[in-house]
Amino acid sequence: MRELRGALPVLFGLALWQGAIVVLGPPPYILPGPVRVAGALWENRALLAENALVTIAEVLIGLALGAVLGWITAIGLALSPSARRMVRPLLVFSQSVPVFALAPIFTLWFGYGLASKIAMALLIIYFPVTSAFFDALVSTPRGWVEQARVMGAGPGRIMWCVRVPAALPGLLSGLRLAAVYAPIGAIIGEWVGASRGLGYLMLLANGRAKIDLMFAVVLVVATLTILLHRAVDGLANRVEARRRV
Repeated sequence: MRELRGALPVLFGLALWQGAIVVLGPPPYILPGPVRVAGALWENRALLAENALVTIAEVLIGLALGAVLGWITAIGLALSPSARRMVRPLLVFSQSVPVFALAPIFTLWFGYGLASKIAMALLIIYFPVTSAFFDALVSTPRGWVEQARVMGAGPGRIMWCVRVPAALPGLLSGLRLAAVYAPIGAIIGEWVGASRGLGYLMLLANGRAKIDLMFAVVLVVATLTILLHRAVDGLANRVEARRRV
């Protein structure tokens, strides 16, 4: 029953899609129908799987690096007011520059391989993880911190034993957002310069007017993003459940 409720939005979207095809009658090179896209998915399953593995590797590596660097940065900012004054404006500035503008630069610096795509995913992931974790660290109940100080704990011990455990929900919230944003960075990097990956395949299909294949790639990207978010959300829920015990 639960799975059926989860499938209802998908079925509703497919029905709207097919309804638009029937009512508006657009040509297939503008809007292919669900059946045509499903056929493209099946006919190109090997090609899609090969390129999906590349994108998945980029996303997972970028997500792992972004989580670790965000963790370290947030703790450093929470411990050092001077670092906070210096680094936080840089973090905000990094998000003010459109990622499309940075993608060619990263490709120039890191080449057309995995490194430039991982860097793009890392850039998009890094800020939400750092921001969410840092906000949670500085929002630790003052009474808990004062009690730890009365018991003789120093700043480092207070951080690891009080503030980090209290801020764990904030970190997990940032990771949930990162799981959604990570594929965006990888796909944008592949659009700018790549010879493999789902973003590259999307451009290739568009250039050859294989619109059904392009739609199939979009569906694969959306499915992978949903699965990644559900995996991270499930892991976060387990961590939160153990934390309550």
